[in-house]
Amino acid sequence: MATPDNTTGPDQPFASLSPAVWRGSTVVFDSLDDFSERRHRQPDGYSYGVTGTPTARLLESRIAALENGAHCVIAPSGAAALMMVVMAYVRTGDHVLLSAASYGSLVSLANQWLTRLGVEVEYYLPVASADEIERLIRPNTRMICLESPGTVTMEMSDVPAIAAVAQRRGVLTMMDNTWASPLGFRPLDHGVDFSVEAATKFFSGHSDVLMGSVTTNDSEHYAVLREAQGTLGQQVSPDDCFLVLRGLETFPLRLAAQGESTLRIATWLERQPLVERVWYPPLPSDPGHALWQRDIRSKGCLFSVQLLPGDADAYRAFFNVLQRFSIGASWGGVHSLAAFYPAELQSSRQFPATDQPLIRLAIGVEDPELLLAELQAALSAYGAQRG
Repeated sequence: MATPDNTTGPDQPFASLSPAVWRGSTVVFDSLDDFSERRHRQPDGYSYGVTGTPTARLLESRIAALENGAHCVIAPSGAAALMMVVMAYVRTGDHVLLSAASYGSLVSLANQWLTRLGVEVEYYLPVASADEIERLIRPNTRMICLESPGTVTMEMSDVPAIAAVAQRRGVLTMMDNTWASPLGFRPLDHGVDFSVEAATKFFSGHSDVLMGSVTTNDSEHYAVLREAQGTLGQQVSPDDCFLVLRGLETFPLRLAAQGESTLRIATWLERQPLVERVWYPPLPSDPGHALWQRDIRSKGCLFSVQLLPGDADAYRAFFNVLQRFSIGASWGGVHSLAAFYPAELQSSRQFPATDQPLIRLAIGVEDPELLLAELQAALSAYGAQRG
């Protein structure tokens, strides 16, 4: 009988505040019968490294607890988690409703893959009412994909109302909940079938790992997702699981601190003469503020800024000043970031929210006074170049 090498046992007790990292591609079995029946170990057991080791299961259990969910499956990135849900359930002939403010990778999957596979993809206005969504539902509608606030332009959707309509009509719902996180909003509590998080962001918190998660309360859905994880090869490194487990220890503190700084900076920016609009639901002036106030308990760390019109050189002048804000995509880590989204990117989507370029800011844990001073200098440079 093959026996894995263990570093601890009854005669070698060991306790630690740090979780163990179980690495392994191959799972060994006690007998031929056990090996022959290995598939029946899923969705919770271990049959091969692609579906996880005890380190992955520990992380999945902790994410499920955060989401107030029964089951969780992790994936190599937030985008991979979104794809896993769609590929597990959507088939040729199905109709999918997709928020026009969805994450870019999900939009690409829909436009470049699903349509070629005979799936009908239809976009809806992110701020559409539940009644409007219901009018879009067809007999073959399989799934509604939500993201609230929406990517870049931060539109708020009435998630509980849309989920109620979907349940009544027998349609699955998936929500990208990364902005609010489960500490701010728990989609499963509001009737959503699948809550997706980019663990790359708040859960990890240090810009050093890629990961995603899908949480559900339905045991049958859980079994389907675990099967999809194995079929699609969506394995996650146990070392990356360890990093996210470590990040979760400080997650509530980081979320609160970053949220307070973000609200302060967004409020200041809204008052600046060169700022045309700040896209951020916690601001009372934002069109989605009432929904944010009703549903979400966190302030996020991400928002977008629309400046008065200026040319490319003016935007270069703005970004050239930045030192504490690194220029880069992603967000949710301890370092502040700035990214640029040109007008063409906005106008190319269905139901564009603006025809102007946007600057997206992610606020880290730095001193907000220093960040404000840098933004003041960047705005001055923008204004000088703009003329």
